[in-house]
Amino acid sequence: MMGKRSSFVRLERDAYQTIDPRAVDKLIPHLRGVKSFAEPCAGEGYLVGELQRHGFICAYEGDITTGLDALVHPFDEEAVFDVIISNVPWRRDILHMMIERFQAMAPTWLLFDADWAHTKQAALYLDQCSHIISVGRLKWIPGSPHTSKDNCAWYRFHAQHVGGPRFIGREVANA
Repeated sequence: MMGKRSSFVRLERDAYQTIDPRAVDKLIPHLRGVKSFAEPCAGEGYLVGELQRHGFICAYEGDITTGLDALVHPFDEEAVFDVIISNVPWRRDILHMMIERFQAMAPTWLLFDADWAHTKQAALYLDQCSHIISVGRLKWIPGSPHTSKDNCAWYRFHAQHVGGPRFIGREVANA
């Protein structure tokens, strides 16, 4: 499958690593009271490492490439954690199953495309989304001079939340 606005073939399993520290920098102010996290789609561990550099404890790290499928593996029975934080596959069928499964376990912060919130399919999930934090365009490919063509956002889901999200936009740089 080709990229949304490019001729590049997408990486298998949407294996775009969270190498850009700006992703975590945008999330940190919203993790008050959080000490530990689970990352069920850890890939090569960049997101885990960046969160650990900020003092958070990774209670669980798994990925489908190591045989730990986040959609079926009972990681919530293996570890105790405050939240789930993950850069999940953006493919809608997988994404939606992850939202449903993860939010039932713990408050869940997921990083994916900002456009999702403006689609009809998002309507089923937005009531249980408490926050949307605009991140902007991130770099996904090590060594690449370019950022992506899609804006990203952190979405916080929790099964007990109702009433939809609070949107947190990007800061405006001082002129």
